[in-house]
Amino acid sequence: MEDIAGQIEREVGSWEGVSIGAHRFGGVEFLLAGRALGHLHGERWADLRFHEGLRDMLVETGRAQPHHVLPHTGWVSRQIRDEDDVAAVIELFRLSYERAMVASRISSENL
Repeated sequence: MEDIAGQIEREVGSWEGVSIGAHRFGGVEFLLAGRALGHLHGERWADLRFHEGLRDMLVETGRAQPHHVLPHTGWVSRQIRDEDDVAAVIELFRLSYERAMVASRISSENL
């Protein structure tokens, strides 16, 4: 049976343009065109970066919590307790991915 981190890595890594690498503080990180979507710390934590307004909404609605180390930034954390949290973490990565796709498109149009 595939572990939790493996399930998330397989799904997020299958999206067009996503690359996977080692994160500098351990775990695995996901990038789109060099832009960090977020990273996993083993099977227990996912950290993702959003602008502060979106971060506030994610925290307010209980989809994430302020980052466990940098709570006053746009970063959020999501604890992964069991299999039920996998879909929620993938959904957060999807949101980060979609934002990065739009930002990439806007950037290329302005060149």
